[in-house]
Amino acid sequence: MTTSVLITGASSGIGRATVLRLTVHPEFTVYATARNPEALAGLAQTGARPLALDVTDEKSMEAAVAAVEEETGSVGALVNNAGYGEYGTIEEADLDRVRRQFETNVFGLARMVQLVLPAMRKAAQGRVINVSSLGGRLVFPAGGYYHASKYAVEAMTDALRFEVAPFGIKVSLVEPGLIRTGFRGTAKAALDRAADPSGPYAALNAVADKQMAEAYRSKWLAAPPEAVAKVIEEAATAPKPRSRYVVTPAAKFLVHTRRLLGGDAFDAALRMQYKGTNWGG
Repeated sequence: MTTSVLITGASSGIGRATVLRLTVHPEFTVYATARNPEALAGLAQTGARPLALDVTDEKSMEAAVAAVEEETGSVGALVNNAGYGEYGTIEEADLDRVRRQFETNVFGLARMVQLVLPAMRKAAQGRVINVSSLGGRLVFPAGGYYHASKYAVEAMTDALRFEVAPFGIKVSLVEPGLIRTGFRGTAKAALDRAADPSGPYAALNAVADKQMAEAYRSKWLAAPPEAVAKVIEEAATAPKPRSRYVVTPAAKFLVHTRRLLGGDAFDAALRMQYKGTNWGG
């Protein structure tokens, strides 16, 4: 049975909602982590244990895992939630910023897994819950590098699930669609920074930004972070958690549509959204 839960990126959005969801379980000791512990203000009142953790800093990751293991023996469940989107076209995006995104979204996640597994194997139990994205299943223009990071998470998680199964460790992917968090603001800032208003992709970037803004305002397309927290709770508590959880009806519809129609049809649908530009149908 999972007794300790370590959640990365818990200062806001999905991470914070997950902390609030899991602290109601008296059997759980929930460790809420963030680069800046001050950002976790108020979570201690829920029974969570605030803890400093920067998934781009080796010493910080080692210290956080060691602190949990010293108190509980092993991390019962690792929720790899920390991540963000570095948006921009493949040609225009700043590769140094893209590398920093991969440090958080991919390598930080991978290193956290590496650090918790030895004690999980010794305990013969544990759970790893990796928060991926709808963006790990299909791709939209001006988001290629973000999607690439989430495709990497998908691949690593599929391999990990098979590798650690004999040790009693269960692994799940959570794939949220559009969630009303700070993600939209971060992605827009990155797109604005990368986009050249007089460059060859100006029209594409403008439509991509408009589409993203409208999608996040939609009550059907976007959902609150609590929707994801509920699914993470299931992955952490179910006797037999699923390998994949797609969150929001819209995300499920898009994943199934993309699979059924194929790449050409998906591209054709995208071109319809870009009518009036060089990329329109």
